[in-house]
Amino acid sequence: MNETVAIELLDLPPRHGTEPQPRSWRRSILGGIWSVLNLVFGMISLVLGLSILAALPIVQFLSLGYFFESSARVARTGRLRNGIIGVGKAARVGGLVAGVWLSTGPVWLVGSLARSAEIIDPGGAGARNWLVARNVFLVLTVIHMCLACARGGCLRHFAWPPGGVFWLRRSLRTGGLYARCRDGLWDFVASLHLLHYFRIGLVGYLATLAWLAVPSTLIALGGKFPLLGFLGSFGLVLVASWLPFLQVGYAVEDRIAAMFQLRTIRERYRRAPWAFASALMFLLLASIPLYVLKIEVIPRDAAWLPSLVFVVFLFPARVLVGWAYARSERRERPRHWLGRVIGRIAIVPTALLYVLVVFLAQYISWDGTGSLFEQHAFLLPVPFLNL
Repeated sequence: MNETVAIELLDLPPRHGTEPQPRSWRRSILGGIWSVLNLVFGMISLVLGLSILAALPIVQFLSLGYFFESSARVARTGRLRNGIIGVGKAARVGGLVAGVWLSTGPVWLVGSLARSAEIIDPGGAGARNWLVARNVFLVLTVIHMCLACARGGCLRHFAWPPGGVFWLRRSLRTGGLYARCRDGLWDFVASLHLLHYFRIGLVGYLATLAWLAVPSTLIALGGKFPLLGFLGSFGLVLVASWLPFLQVGYAVEDRIAAMFQLRTIRERYRRAPWAFASALMFLLLASIPLYVLKIEVIPRDAAWLPSLVFVVFLFPARVLVGWAYARSERRERPRHWLGRVIGRIAIVPTALLYVLVVFLAQYISWDGTGSLFEQHAFLLPVPFLNL
């Protein structure tokens, strides 16, 4: 794997100082395999992490903010790979979670044997011995997890328990163990930029809801007043055609006023109509499969499953919308009028299909008309008010 790409995707610090010594072909192959595995593990951890965050009340704005920032980085640079943010940090968190989970395996096994012994011979010597063994394993596991987390929390730190003891002895000799652990934890949490993602997610959510409130309300009233339902559907077609790019503009400029600068987005469309049309079509079509999961009520414990579908389908679409926004930045003159017309011809049927799905969702979703305000193409997959 190219070193520059690995640094950008895995958040590795650039190398400084003397030129690196040439490595043997075996070490190069093993290093490349390790980089690929780390990248794949980081991507899986990132997707699962975003899915879990998207299903949690209030915290889910972090997931939406991540999507906004991902689109913004692609829009600023024009490179799709820049939309994959924090893969290295996700791999580290995923390794920590996996290590903690694997470390509890012996405790779980001994605890299961202790429960079985208590059922077979309540209060017997065997049951008491297994209970003592469970407590001993529990204490050792807690100590092991604390040492592994203090060493850095990587998955390899959980794999070799004696390594934690040797590391602790060396650290106590050199001194400053508490300060290093405290500063390392603080630096890592600060590098996640959680407040930034939460802020742009929350503000972007409210601004997006302001765009969707009127047409969604009119569609909801269409059951009693068909004319209002028609007007709401027509308005939603117009809003859906521009809203994703308004969201990218807001994330790029970090100004809420950018969410309402429709003239600016129209000018950008004139410079890259086909890019805008293809990105919008992909986004709207990718949002449709999640509506199938709304037919039946999903248990709260499985609320992350629709979020997983949301991330897998909508994350690439958000990156593509940012790429289309970047394409409009490269050109100074509008494209030929024929290209702009063809782009609109491609957008309108897709937007109509999306609005039709949203309209029918109120009759098949367990939330009824409330599903009209849960448009995950622009908002969140699971409304936090329902959890």
